[in-house]
Amino acid sequence: MTLLPPNATALERAVETSMARIGDVAVQLRSLWNPDTCPVDLLPYLAWALSIDSWSSGWSETVKRARVRQALSIQRSKGTSASVRDVVASFGGVVALREWWQMTPPGEPHTFSLVLNLTDDTGTPVDAAFADAVIAEVYRTKPVRSHFTFSQALSATAGIVPVAAARPATFARLTMTAPAA
Repeated sequence: MTLLPPNATALERAVETSMARIGDVAVQLRSLWNPDTCPVDLLPYLAWALSIDSWSSGWSETVKRARVRQALSIQRSKGTSASVRDVVASFGGVVALREWWQMTPPGEPHTFSLVLNLTDDTGTPVDAAFADAVIAEVYRTKPVRSHFTFSQALSATAGIVPVAAARPATFARLTMTAPAA
């Protein structure tokens, strides 16, 4: 069955014949729209479809999937402190956010401070370019009238290991005598 009119050209009929089997190609649309099952090479297109403002091919796969996974909740609450927290969480970071009215004494109206702790998948601190990408995304997500100060936190773990050392020593008593006059 054809949908072409009777006066269709030979080229149009050839295109219709070649495209007739395109419906037989199985495409798993659910897996393409799911950030957990979408192939890594198609994640940038899914990010674009979900209106993610920035994307970097240098991010780890974990960060890319988290950014896509959080995209809708960030877009829904854009311009709030919750969206700033979601953005930082999508990059794998932890944020301490204090708005002007939560400071003692109260800060300048419509300001807030961020203390970010950013680590990569292995727990090591990230480089400056990655931190700049997070700050730029916070800038795009924050309330437009608000300004913020940024501090980067570092976390370190340490343990106490008992160490013993022995040093042999010999002590000798010295006596001092006065010279004879």
